Amino acid sequence: MRAVTIREGGELAVAEHPDPEPGAGEVLVRVRAAGINGADILQRRGAYPAPPGSPPDIPGLELAGEVAALGPGARRFQPGDRVMGIVGGGGQAELAVVHERQLMPVPEALDWPAAGALPEVFTTAHDALFTQSGLRPGERLLVHGAAGGVGTAAVQLGVAAGARVTATVRNEALRGEVAALGAGEVLAPDGFAEHGPFDVILELVGAPNMPANLRALGTGGRIAVIGVGAGFQAEVNLLALMGKRATLRASTLRARPLEEKAATARAMEREVLPLFDAGRVRVPIAESFPLAAVEAAYDRFTAGGKLGKIVLTP
Repeated sequence: MRAVTIREGGELAVAEHPDPEPGAGEVLVRVRAAGINGADILQRRGAYPAPPGSPPDIPGLELAGEVAALGPGARRFQPGDRVMGIVGGGGQAELAVVHERQLMPVPEALDWPAAGALPEVFTTAHDALFTQSGLRPGERLLVHGAAGGVGTAAVQLGVAAGARVTATVRNEALRGEVAALGAGEVLAPDGFAEHGPFDVILELVGAPNMPANLRALGTGGRIAVIGVGAGFQAEVNLLALMGKRATLRASTLRARPLEEKAATARAMEREVLPLFDAGRVRVPIAESFPLAAVEAAYDRFTAGGKLGKIVLTP
């Protein structure tokens, strides 16, 4: 098979690899689309290695495709089924092996690029907003960095759940598009604290926002940190946290064990996938690239100024 390959020094190439074979409970997927995420950029730089059991040199945390073969004991899907899911790595290839419990059926309403760009960002957003932060109807949600993949997912999921959503977007040209996803307010990153108080703050930018996040948080509020691209060291006023009886949480998805990843997939099947068939949420795609244009795809991802996801289509 052909796969995106990280060479020494961070060079990207499309190289031949042996076809993977599914083990017990695993599914061989013929990949039709695979999203690019920030973790892939970090892995390319040597800053975020793949977890044990995932290909160390093939990036890709999410994929969609057709079931090509089943390993021993795999029963959830049949050959030819359309599936999608998160993986520890190896998604940006023509073939990938995924445990059946991490896979989800592709909603009928979605084409391949949308399906390949969905699992990582919508699972991350759903887990952070609802499983961790307990977002409820009527609460006020603030999403930082709302023009990215997780941000656009979080805005839509918050709206679908009946929350009142405010978003921050640095690129002024993209604020109207984020508003079209349902955000009631779309702000510049500076001065957002004056628009609080917020019940839940989803932090996708990083350390620079933390002092203002604490000021903007309401009593009993929750901050969930899942992105630190702008910095990862922040000073936190613990008295302010205590005075507001607030909760500060942080999370990653990639290194979780199978049981926890399977739990997020089942929650997605129950609570998120029906929203796609109902037309209540969508996967914004900034641009799709063939596998051979992987360098251009990664450059487009890092250039910024886009709404939604960059996708490779093997």
